[in-house]
Amino acid sequence: MDKINSLLSPIGYSNNSCGYCHSKSGSFSYYASTTSLSTGFYQCLLNRGWRRSGSLLYKPDQLASCCPQYTIRLDSELFHASKDQRQALNRFNKHILGDSYIKDTARFYPRSREQAKKRNAEFDLVERVHEGEKGHLKTPPEPAYSLTVTLEPDEFTEEKYILFENYQRLVHHEPPHRISRPGFKNFLCNSPLPRSAEKFDGRERRLGSYHQCYRIDGTLVAIGVLDLLPQCVSAVYFIYHESVHQHGFGKVGALREIALAKEEGYKWWYAGFYIHSCIKMRYKGDYTPQYMLDPGSYNWDPLDDEMKKRLDSKKFVSLSLEQAASSAAAPLTPTPPANPTDDSTDTDMNDPDFDGQSDEEDGPVPDPEKPIFERSIPGILTKEQIFAEVDLDHIKIRVRDTEAETGDLVSWETGDMGSTRSIKGIIAELVAAVGAEAAGDMIVYFG
Repeated sequence: MDKINSLLSPIGYSNNSCGYCHSKSGSFSYYASTTSLSTGFYQCLLNRGWRRSGSLLYKPDQLASCCPQYTIRLDSELFHASKDQRQALNRFNKHILGDSYIKDTARFYPRSREQAKKRNAEFDLVERVHEGEKGHLKTPPEPAYSLTVTLEPDEFTEEKYILFENYQRLVHHEPPHRISRPGFKNFLCNSPLPRSAEKFDGRERRLGSYHQCYRIDGTLVAIGVLDLLPQCVSAVYFIYHESVHQHGFGKVGALREIALAKEEGYKWWYAGFYIHSCIKMRYKGDYTPQYMLDPGSYNWDPLDDEMKKRLDSKKFVSLSLEQAASSAAAPLTPTPPANPTDDSTDTDMNDPDFDGQSDEEDGPVPDPEKPIFERSIPGILTKEQIFAEVDLDHIKIRVRDTEAETGDLVSWETGDMGSTRSIKGIIAELVAAVGAEAAGDMIVYFG
């Protein structure tokens, strides 16, 4: 198989209106765009706090932003479903199967005493998510409804768009002018992550972007948009038809994705960003055990009750930076907790907007000429770290169809790394944001 190149086009640091608290100038991120990413490269970016929205990549500046966005992940092998999560899945399965089917199968295919005892004592997630699926049922008799769940290419179809339009309009309460076929294609179809299959520990695993499609009696009722990466199932978006809203499809979809991570050996489930200041987004923390990526050290800390108390008391939390400040006898400037916001009682797993932004006019960036490696952004390489860890002269670049290295550029030697307008400064910012490991694998692309 040909190697997949990871092409990044730097966009820069900017300030956008916040889709969570609706502040007009409070969401700061560094941005890049891409047309091609290897799954391993994107896994590396996720583990440094990045996220994608279609072909747009962005890394939030948690310290400067009004509603800090934290990367979280769940260990699918240790997952323990809560009572309400178990009830949601069991109720949905009961709806699909129907009382008549359940009674008849209990008579036709009785469980042994040991099987019944084990089922009552244990909640086997993988077993339960398949319990209502057509391909896993014993027949006759026939269930009340026919449920199929399939992993399909993330390609556009009119069937998928009709579902997306219904969800955005009636469940997500999106204004009509923000719902369109091109928007759906750009956001949730034809991602820059190509699909493939690779063996890990002797076991084949699917990689790339997929649509996990749920159909009841042949009608598409839900789609989980997923990035399948070497070490995780990354949830991009989840949509469902308003007619199945009462079945708790947000929980059903999350449990299904966790089961996929466990069953297929991906281990981790990434639910997207956790925004503690937005009450709606706190539901992501209800799935345990989860871990939160430390913005400063990129270590994973338990997202437990103690961590949530810290997030209640201060807007920005980084255990590594707090420890470093304490050791230096210079505590971090305390940040007051943000006022919790909640504009919905819905418990779906999606952000209010595609990438946490609104379509209102963006605010200005303070000191716009200052490069990100001089802004004290958590987790961003400093100028000194760039010199120590990265060979800037040998970063791979592509200009149209010509590939070279940065040192081959005529103006490279005389370029000003501290200028956000020079080619050296632009590439140095991108390197600072992706880190030394990814910098060695990426190709900086200028179309």
